[in-house]
Amino acid sequence: MTKLILFLAVQIFLLIAVSSAGDDGEHFARTIDRKLLGLHKKEKLTHFKVYWHDILSGPNPSSIRIQPPVANSTTYFGGITMIDNALTSKVEMNSTLIGQAQGFYAGAAQKELGFFMAMNFAFKTGKYNGSTITILGRNRAMSEVREMPIIGGSGLFRFARGYVEARTKWLNFQNGDATVEYSCYVLHY
Repeated sequence: MTKLILFLAVQIFLLIAVSSAGDDGEHFARTIDRKLLGLHKKEKLTHFKVYWHDILSGPNPSSIRIQPPVANSTTYFGGITMIDNALTSKVEMNSTLIGQAQGFYAGAAQKELGFFMAMNFAFKTGKYNGSTITILGRNRAMSEVREMPIIGGSGLFRFARGYVEARTKWLNFQNGDATVEYSCYVLHY
């Protein structure tokens, strides 16, 4: 019994000594087993298409300008727009709602219509309900096809990477409303 008490006392002393020692900046990270996060499984490639509806007009817009562009800009340079755009299964706005595109785009080019896009596709239906992918990249809006990277995800898209191809399907030059097809290629576990 004395040996057990002595052993426990030494263990407690060592624990206190280690926890009270100054942080040397070397112990903030640790290696963990990939299996604990499901990373031992084979990586999958998922492809899907959604339609992004950017509505700036009407009584209930899904895109709100929060910073106007610089004076006399013809390219929206400096302007910032927050979005909560519907993602649907078909071009028509009243088709099945798949999720929401939430984030912002900002005019980032002085000599062309070019945006910095930062948004999450938050899925609300089916197998991917509650999952997201994150898109961050350059969108040259007047190009026929724009490619932007997928830099991460959550839920079934944890550790996601890949890219999207954006194609404008409909644009109202009067009010700026648009529908864009996003063809998404996502590698995930």
